Amino acid sequence: MQIRRVPADERQDFLPLEYAFNRSPLPEDERTKMWDERRAYVGGNLNLVAEEDGEIVAEGTSIPMRQNVRGSVYPMAGIAAVAAQPHVRRKGHIRALLTELFGQVRDEGHVLTALYPFRASFYGRFGFVGVPKARTARFSPADLGHLLRADLPGTTEWQQIGTGFPLYREFLERLLPQRHGFSVFPDFRDAGLRDKNEYWLLTAKSGDEIIGASMYRITDHGETLKARNMLYTSPLGRALLLQFYSRHVDHVAEVEVTVAPDEFPELWSTDLAVHVEARVSFPTGGAPMGRVLSVEALQGMQVGAGRVGIEIVDDEFIAGKYMLDGTSGQLEVTSGDPTVTLTAAGFSGLVYGALSPEDIAVRGFGSVPAEAIPELAKLFPRNVPYFFSEF
Repeated sequence: MQIRRVPADERQDFLPLEYAFNRSPLPEDERTKMWDERRAYVGGNLNLVAEEDGEIVAEGTSIPMRQNVRGSVYPMAGIAAVAAQPHVRRKGHIRALLTELFGQVRDEGHVLTALYPFRASFYGRFGFVGVPKARTARFSPADLGHLLRADLPGTTEWQQIGTGFPLYREFLERLLPQRHGFSVFPDFRDAGLRDKNEYWLLTAKSGDEIIGASMYRITDHGETLKARNMLYTSPLGRALLLQFYSRHVDHVAEVEVTVAPDEFPELWSTDLAVHVEARVSFPTGGAPMGRVLSVEALQGMQVGAGRVGIEIVDDEFIAGKYMLDGTSGQLEVTSGDPTVTLTAAGFSGLVYGALSPEDIAVRGFGSVPAEAIPELAKLFPRNVPYFFSEF
């Protein structure tokens, strides 16, 4: 087996990807059209393939993204399009390819990597840890009727995403340094939203400042307003977005909106009957997972005033002994004697704020002596991440 890096313009020849993620076989004209439509939005990705006897039998892709973790923004590799032909599955091809892919993106400066798994336990063996999935809230616009009469100190603007794309990207860039876990695509990937122009863009403003944004579409008259996201910087921004949704009473029967994992739609309004859920399923619909690719690169991260020595074990990329000191409010990483043993998944779960020190032993992610729990909890307090981007 040979693993090699390939340019994006070879992607139309990738049978494993087509076989794994599309109905198949595709007629040649549909196949050509599909790859022609995708090519413009994958040019900056890192693509690896595994070959046997000159035939591509497995592949994987990394999208160069950015992600906020505890207030610092890091290069993050979004892993996608991982696939293998049926006759080589469960023979180690994907493991070898992913190990090479993680090594290459780390060497290029990516501190973090994230993905949406077809099976969480598979990627758990690569040091990934699960984080909360975004929620879906469903409610009738009639239940927001009081907002129709409310005089809110702000305005909303409404346009198609093709026109409003620059405003949308600017707002995402503002949120990136503010929101823990928040991730954004590179411009070349997000440009597909602009070019396909399949969503309405709603923006909420206070004066000239955008304080909320939501992309949505309406399935049909009397059906559903489906909001792909609902982002805001203040309660006023949220209220303005909800007020706009409320104006669709007698237009749609239901509003369905994707919200952050730590959002509480039941508190948005009095008498709001709302159904909130996070549905996880495999091979599609998995909750996101992430991991750290470099401990040293986390130097300077905003942390609590804890100090603890750790040893990360059984990992190709971050195994080693580290002294983690947050007494200054920023993480200092040096060498030192460990009192805590962690797997890569355990360490990543603490960094992302998805796990507490008490979770580590229960989940099989290491060993934390009782006397080390307070320091580790101070260093990495729980903090629900919102990955936002889906890929």
